[in-house]
Amino acid sequence: QVQLVESGGGLVQAGGSLQLSCAASGMIRQVNTMAWYRQAPGQERELVAQITRDLVRDYQDSVKGRFTISRDNVANIGYLQMNSLKPEDTAVYYCSADVSEWDREGDQTYWGQGTQVTVSP
Repeated sequence: QVQLVESGGGLVQAGGSLQLSCAASGMIRQVNTMAWYRQAPGQERELVAQITRDLVRDYQDSVKGRFTISRDNVANIGYLQMNSLKPEDTAVYYCSADVSEWDREGDQTYWGQGTQVTVSP
């Protein structure tokens, strides 16, 4: 089994910054694609950004130029640096990771518990 633990959410004023972290632990052979999703009240969960093990990045249009996804392949930690935050960025943010494990075949997708990000006007 693999666990993803997120941290770094909170309350910030518009224009401010936050950094989210997602630490993976457990029977990990390799962490492949990592991603950040968000879900606002009454809305569906949406992909914000993703990064492959080879550091190929992709972003939702609304966060391009403001958010940066990164990762540490040795420590198995993913990050989301969020700058110039807007009230519409308010949501619960979830990390996900596609993980190859020592005791299983194929990749399994795991999710973090979610962390609240609130941006006040």
